Amino acid sequence: MEKIILKTKKQEEMVDITDLVKKVVVNSKVDFGICVVYVPHTTAAITINESWDPSVKEDIVNLLSNLIPKHGRYLHVEGNSHAHIKASIIGSSRTVIIQNGTLALGTYQGIFFMEFDGPRTREVY
Repeated sequence: MEKIILKTKKQEEMVDITDLVKKVVVNSKVDFGICVVYVPHTTAAITINESWDPSVKEDIVNLLSNLIPKHGRYLHVEGNSHAHIKASIIGSSRTVIIQNGTLALGTYQGIFFMEFDGPRTREVY
């Protein structure tokens, strides 16, 4: 198991961590298997989506913000209920097949860390 440390820059953003995860897989010397990417935070998530067009990231963040606004009728007193809800919907992990020593991602797929309560220093396993 390896740990990746990220420093997010915005309150809400998608950070492409594909190259960081690929490096971990290469260093592991695993030829065939699975790679689980997990975030141990309740206001962050992991997803796989298009990495070629950066507007996709912006569209996803904007739509989630419109669907689950920061200021709503939430009971949680810390003021970050929106972040907890978004993280629950997206999820805390993704599993990717390792084939021939590399991640078996589609041509345009990337692995993204999703920050919903930043900026912060975060961990990804």
